[in-house]
Amino acid sequence: MDQHLVVVGGGMVAHRLVEALRDRDADGAWRVTVLAEEPRAPYDRVALTSYFSGRNAEDLSLGQPELWEDPRVRLVRDTTVTAIDRAARTVTARRNDTDHVTSYGYDALVLATGSSAAVPPVEGTDLPGVFVYRTVDDVAALRGWVEERAARWKRPVRGAVVGGGLLGLEAAGALQALGAQSTVIQFGPRLMPLQVDEGGGEALRRLINATGVAVRLNTSTTALRPGRDGAVRRMDFANGGRLDVDVVVLATGVRPRDELARAAGLPVGQRGGVVVDEACRTEDPAVWAVGEVACIDGSCIGLVAPGYAMAEVVVDRLLGGAAVFPGADTATKLKLAGVDVASFGDAFAATPGALELVHADPVAGIYTKIVLSDDASTLLGGVLVGDASAYASLRPMLGRRLEGDPGAYILPEGAGSAGRPQTALPDDAAVCSCNNVTAGTVRAAVTEHGCTDLGAVKACTRAGTSCGSCLPLVKKLVTTELEKSGVTVSTALCEHFDLSRAQLFDAVRVSGLRTFSEILARHGRQDLPAAARGCDICKPVVGSILGSLGAGHVLDGENATLQDTNDHVMANLQKDGSYSVVPRMPGGEVTPEGLIVVGEVARDFGLYTKITGGQRIDMFGARLEQLPAIWRRLVDAGFESGHAYGKSLRTVKSCVGSTWCRFGVQDSVALAVELELRYRGLRSPHKIKLGVSGCARECAEARAKDVGVIATDKGWNVYVGGNGGFTPRHAQLLAEDLDTETLVRTIDRFLMYYVRTADRLQRTAPWIEDVEGGLDGVRAVVMDDSLGIAADLDAAMAAHVENYTDEWRATLDDPEKLARFASFVNAPTTPDPSLAYVPERGQVRPATAAERAQHSAARADGPGGVSEPRAGAVLVAGTTLEVRR
Repeated sequence: MDQHLVVVGGGMVAHRLVEALRDRDADGAWRVTVLAEEPRAPYDRVALTSYFSGRNAEDLSLGQPELWEDPRVRLVRDTTVTAIDRAARTVTARRNDTDHVTSYGYDALVLATGSSAAVPPVEGTDLPGVFVYRTVDDVAALRGWVEERAARWKRPVRGAVVGGGLLGLEAAGALQALGAQSTVIQFGPRLMPLQVDEGGGEALRRLINATGVAVRLNTSTTALRPGRDGAVRRMDFANGGRLDVDVVVLATGVRPRDELARAAGLPVGQRGGVVVDEACRTEDPAVWAVGEVACIDGSCIGLVAPGYAMAEVVVDRLLGGAAVFPGADTATKLKLAGVDVASFGDAFAATPGALELVHADPVAGIYTKIVLSDDASTLLGGVLVGDASAYASLRPMLGRRLEGDPGAYILPEGAGSAGRPQTALPDDAAVCSCNNVTAGTVRAAVTEHGCTDLGAVKACTRAGTSCGSCLPLVKKLVTTELEKSGVTVSTALCEHFDLSRAQLFDAVRVSGLRTFSEILARHGRQDLPAAARGCDICKPVVGSILGSLGAGHVLDGENATLQDTNDHVMANLQKDGSYSVVPRMPGGEVTPEGLIVVGEVARDFGLYTKITGGQRIDMFGARLEQLPAIWRRLVDAGFESGHAYGKSLRTVKSCVGSTWCRFGVQDSVALAVELELRYRGLRSPHKIKLGVSGCARECAEARAKDVGVIATDKGWNVYVGGNGGFTPRHAQLLAEDLDTETLVRTIDRFLMYYVRTADRLQRTAPWIEDVEGGLDGVRAVVMDDSLGIAADLDAAMAAHVENYTDEWRATLDDPEKLARFASFVNAPTTPDPSLAYVPERGQVRPATAAERAQHSAARADGPGGVSEPRAGAVLVAGTTLEVRR
């Protein structure tokens, strides 16, 4: 029996439907045609914001490309379906930008057309510079607009986002990632009004402001006005206010794309969407609807997890099953770097008799709330702002009884002696809502299917393969189940070493070995062939361990073969093949003379400059052979390597402190400078960042750092375990009211304990969780010397401080090391004159006489010469090598 399924739409839900059908249709009863409007295969729209962090459209592709190579699956891209003939069971589709029309017959039709961005009825929304935020093409156009104008105007682009919901805040973060100023315009009284309550909204506003994004609440936009060039230049508000802008993003919601269904005579909901029953079937038994276009139980659901559930229901029905839609999991998490927000279940306590349990810490920027049944035992929902670490374990417990004191679930992780309760999840508890994977399914992958690591469980169950927020919980379940089964959970570093990183660190420290060959011979696997010389995992780890133990310059002898690309050249490789150079500015402090030197170096070498979040200046666009010359200028002016390339101390951020600020109670700048000079060059399992604030106003954002110090009238409070990145964490209080000497000793021990015992690439936050006893266990070692190793930790840090040398200066003093810095083997000091380096983003390097002559001659030669920069091209920071023959 050969039946034909036609899917209209090529988004995430359509992909899940086709993938599920191919996995479960063992008899090959169905062949599938997917008609996709976009010119690319289905991609992860949830991760669109990551496009501004270097990912491209291909990186966002979903699943395995082999799916579209299946002979029973056909993906027709760049095609718009124009009509449905329900009587003849055909759809008519037109190839985009052509008149070519094709008709497709179907036995079953699934509408997965999703939704489109809602455009508010405001004058000027059609102006150039006004964008929606829905597809890869949308975000690519936005990125191009911002980068082109920043390069042309030599100033930050002024951006605004209309809409303060989940999508609006992500769009604001995207603008900020492009270097634009960003303001969120919200009509209502709080941000994310569908997910967080009033208290959570206020905490969220503070956190968003702290990232540098401005917020205007209770503000209605009445018009967008053009400038002289016809592009958007101003926003007018109902209250008489106005805002100068260069780009506007509309993020005011979405509308289901139900126009095909309407034209075909299918019922639609009062507020749009194709009406379907619990089987996701429309009034026509041959037509189904899934995802954002489906109106089920009177509403459309704009989240991916319910759409995936609908896709699974339809597949089950097509194969003769009787599945029904299980209901919508409306849990959400904000994907804006530096802001941690989650909402799940009955977040607004709408259930009769519901109780709200709230913990708020405005100073730390934390607001957590759980909603309980009237007997304070059953979890109904929650809101987590500022610290969403409990999200993964709480969400699966919806509708279930919480063990122990419910209040312990909303306290910061590690707070109190008992810590957060660890409730064993029932087998039917949903762990991965995106893929509808339960705790029992994860456990069965281990016990019944022989999966022995996280990667195998992901492949077997699909848990964690979508948004990834459930991975920490999945990993815990896997580890627990392996241990219960009597399986020893391997902590081996890689195939070459059976030791963990911490074990290898101790082995190298005790044995005194100082080369990779010796370490591999003594502590590596003895059953490996002699040709085995390590891998990309163990070599950088050993290099880091040797660096922590003071085993010489990163380019000395075998050390040079162990380093990652950035460490190998002591600069950060950029996407265009150039490098960035970051000199150290301890505590953000720099003299006027130093600023002048940095500016002159950037000007003379044509480098793009940017103030970083760590209070120093980054210079982009240097070529490999230019690095020593740049370093020489900086070193001669008193600068040294800022180690922006290494897994080591990056920066110690500070406010201006009591020296200048009228609120400051301690000299935060002096302490920040002291700490940065003390810990500079300290190699560690991952990068380390510190912050020092001169008062409780916390202008240095110290609680977002691995070690944060906040001044009090009595001394210093020290916080540990704050991290940015993909899983932001707020630091936790380690000790209070310390004098400066005790504070420095405490940080010494904390950092050295971390360096010695953390796993490979493990940040301080997860390391603290892994330490026996959590934060209390770390405190016992650092403050009370519970392991009797305090003197050893003190001595190790003292040795580091005493033996520190600047890697840039040491390289400049060694001709053998300098010989490594050449872009071309046949031109070690001068680039090939037939190559033209095209400047970007307005960073113009003065051409040499030879380059000017070469360029003029090439242009005179006609098409065979060196090309000029393309007009209107949107290019990244730095320099691009452009060659024409």
